[in-house]
Amino acid sequence: MKTLSPLIPREVLFGNPIKASPQLSPDGSRMAYLAPDEGVLNVWVGNSDGSDARAVTRDRKRGIRMYLWAFDGEHLLYVQDLEGDENWHIWSVHLSNGTIRDLTPFQGVQAHLTAVDHRFPSTILAGLNVRDDTVHDVYRIDLRTGAVELEVENPGDVVGWVADAEYQVRGAHAAMPDGGFQLRIRDDVQDEWRPLVTWGPEEEGSPHGFAPGGKELYISSSIGADAQELRTISLATGEEKTLAQNDSVDVDDIIAHPTRDHVQAVGFARHRLEWTILDPDIAGDFERLSKVCAGEVRISSRTLDDRRWLVVFTTDTAPAQYYRYDRDTGSAEFLFTTRPELQDHTLAPMRSVDITSRDGLTLPCYLSLPAGTEAKNLPLVLNVHGGPWARDHWGCNAEAQWLANRGYACLQVNFRGSTGFGKRFLNAGNREWAGKMHDDLLDAVNWAVDQGIADRDKVAIYGGSYGGYAALVGAAFTPDVFRCAVDIVGPSSLITLINSIPPYWAPLKKMFTVRVGDPENEPEFLEGISPLFRAADIKCPMLIAQGANDPRVKQAESEQIVQALRSAGKEVEYLLYADEGHGFARPENRLNFYAAAEAFLAKHLGGRAEG
Repeated sequence: MKTLSPLIPREVLFGNPIKASPQLSPDGSRMAYLAPDEGVLNVWVGNSDGSDARAVTRDRKRGIRMYLWAFDGEHLLYVQDLEGDENWHIWSVHLSNGTIRDLTPFQGVQAHLTAVDHRFPSTILAGLNVRDDTVHDVYRIDLRTGAVELEVENPGDVVGWVADAEYQVRGAHAAMPDGGFQLRIRDDVQDEWRPLVTWGPEEEGSPHGFAPGGKELYISSSIGADAQELRTISLATGEEKTLAQNDSVDVDDIIAHPTRDHVQAVGFARHRLEWTILDPDIAGDFERLSKVCAGEVRISSRTLDDRRWLVVFTTDTAPAQYYRYDRDTGSAEFLFTTRPELQDHTLAPMRSVDITSRDGLTLPCYLSLPAGTEAKNLPLVLNVHGGPWARDHWGCNAEAQWLANRGYACLQVNFRGSTGFGKRFLNAGNREWAGKMHDDLLDAVNWAVDQGIADRDKVAIYGGSYGGYAALVGAAFTPDVFRCAVDIVGPSSLITLINSIPPYWAPLKKMFTVRVGDPENEPEFLEGISPLFRAADIKCPMLIAQGANDPRVKQAESEQIVQALRSAGKEVEYLLYADEGHGFARPENRLNFYAAAEAFLAKHLGGRAEG
């Protein structure tokens, strides 16, 4: 008789990685990476092979997750917020003297790193909403002195900026009044902005940077196609030329030369990532790397002379594996894996499946099943991704492994409205929150039951952000389908959600009203698709978790439905983390949540739980 494989400790799945996110210095002499220091993720720097490394940052709270080398080779840059409030600050570390400086020391202001450039190694361009909290102007910041100088003032609708090879801001990505977007350019910094291409509310597109020579821009665009293609667009004429395309999926990733700026490869991922090589100079490298390790490969870092790369291989049954690749010799040297203890356990393969919705739409999905047992009549956890303008990807997913290891079938659905699968698939989700988007999830559950994989009486719905909303919808709108539900930072009322978005999302508000609904002109519609107003219909037990400092889905979103459920005598467990935002960054909070969720699922679905 087959038996489940041994339990994987939660600490191994959800604790800090041993090492992660390595990056070579611009000259290749040193390597940085993330690793715990006193239990908190910090940046470490050592030799190019990682030896003799030391921690160079001193975060003692949420840990650092985003960093990069400055091109002067003397500074590291990283971003950090305060307990999840998403008012990111950009910090620098001077590696020679150890000085750590807040480059954007403005209280209540959010900073975006707009651009770094190897030709201007001592300065960065950053977006700051210090003048107006609804928009980000561009500032030039000197890494040596910390001086901050206004570069470009936002007219009120720009959500992204593009700098040219002279480090001048000459491209602007603006939100339009109809919910679409417009790319504007100026021929010189003294010139007026002019529109170059406009994407309507049902089109998709964005800029990627100036092409070599400065006469064209690289863009992704769906105009004239279903899926976003990589194109060049002439600044003089607006003529577009397609460089790479896939009929069924959008551009997923782009590789550009570190100093010459031309695009070398474009990645497309329906179920698995595949590269379209545009530059023959790297074709042989990718051919050699394909024989080094199984799985998807991405370049995570390159030296400026382009002789050395760091590459990461992703599979579904192993943690991420990093290699140092020497282009001169064609050799690849293993560096580390992010979670080596995972390799001591049996992991569940992630199976790619296509499920047909009731109206004929093909839904790309992923199914992870418990290892060591027959995939028949299992309890099922429907794990719904956030966004919803995002997607699930193939790979070694910690939650999928956790659920499969505990004895559940884990089903992840790219429902209509998910990004990456073309504009028709995306727009099919417009105004379908709690409608056809939810029907897609139900159709996926029915498929798993019809296949004999899932027990119809033991199905849970689980998710964060939009996935948390979907869990509330599942419990409130289809109360007989789910045995229990887990909502992580999910909105309960779409009216209060849209009316309380962060101020710097103001230019994007029209996109929300187009894709979701308008709280000012159709409150009844939004009330009708908000779980808060159907709380009395919920039958199944609920677990709700919230970060107190979440700027996207405010604490009130969880507390108002918890109150409604308790007032109606419903079974609900509520977890509030005082030092978290939109998700749980601190390991102790993550482990606390997953312990509670594991016990909750085991109680109601009958799966396993770690003692």
